[in-house]
Amino acid sequence: MDTLETRLLGDSDAMVRLRTIVPKIARSDAPTLITGSTGTGKEHCARTIHALSERQDAPFVAINCGAIPDSLFEAELFGFERGSFTGAVRSQTGKAVVAGAGGTLFLDEVGELSPFSQVKLLRLLEEKEVQPIGREKPVKVDLRVIAATNRDVERQVEEGSFRADLYYRLNVARVTLPDLAERAEDILLYLRHFIESFNCRRGCTVAAPDAELIDVLLHYDWPGNIREVRNFVEAIFIDPPRGAIRMDHIPDAFVRLQRSFDASGKDERARIRAALDRTDWNRAEAARALSWSRMTLYRKMTKYEMTRGGPEGPEEYPAL
Repeated sequence: MDTLETRLLGDSDAMVRLRTIVPKIARSDAPTLITGSTGTGKEHCARTIHALSERQDAPFVAINCGAIPDSLFEAELFGFERGSFTGAVRSQTGKAVVAGAGGTLFLDEVGELSPFSQVKLLRLLEEKEVQPIGREKPVKVDLRVIAATNRDVERQVEEGSFRADLYYRLNVARVTLPDLAERAEDILLYLRHFIESFNCRRGCTVAAPDAELIDVLLHYDWPGNIREVRNFVEAIFIDPPRGAIRMDHIPDAFVRLQRSFDASGKDERARIRAALDRTDWNRAEAARALSWSRMTLYRKMTKYEMTRGGPEGPEEYPAL
């Protein structure tokens, strides 16, 4: 079941390793903790695990733990009976019960849970049963729990804000998603993927960024990770250009990216020189380190009149 909806995109070593381990985790049915910065694709990873597991035909139910008030978490997770508390004018099935029909319960931002809610979740994991509010007998559930957080959960355990016993229950299988800045070779892959997706959806013919913009995008740190790449492409499609995306198409909302472009020319020569020095002037290796093609590196070296011997001692470039 290897589709864009279920697999983790990326040609970097980190993503290749993830695509190796995630199917094994999916088959294990073990509680799983997914960690990573905002926008790295934690829910997508959870859905991938579900889609590759034997539970794929059962419900995938997601709860955003950071968006539910502590007073409502138990009712949201376990459900309640009509009249069990003020305002309960009708019964409601809890999300753990829905997922408990052989499916997967995904707890996003689990690090946001209060100590009270952590106790409730721990009971679900230990007993595999839920107690809807107002019901006398508990309900047995058959589900897998996948949790995700952008917090340093180990530090939370040390500080006492996250229960150690709950941490050990969740952290049976572990997936850590890398920041996009750590795998620059995947940036263009995501850009092309989202451009193609929006072209199909909007009936447009927007092409990939031109060479100048690509240089900037590859050196931008993308603090919002994959989600920021998607938002950038979506903003481009508000007034889609004909042909390649250029620097003057950068949306006003992406001021930080524009500033990155303004500053890039000031240190580009230094970046190239550092990459060449690190690789003993092996241009193929330096190009890979800069996430450029060899022809782009050659063009930049010509632009800055860069030679190993300095401007006064030009050398003849060998074939790249």
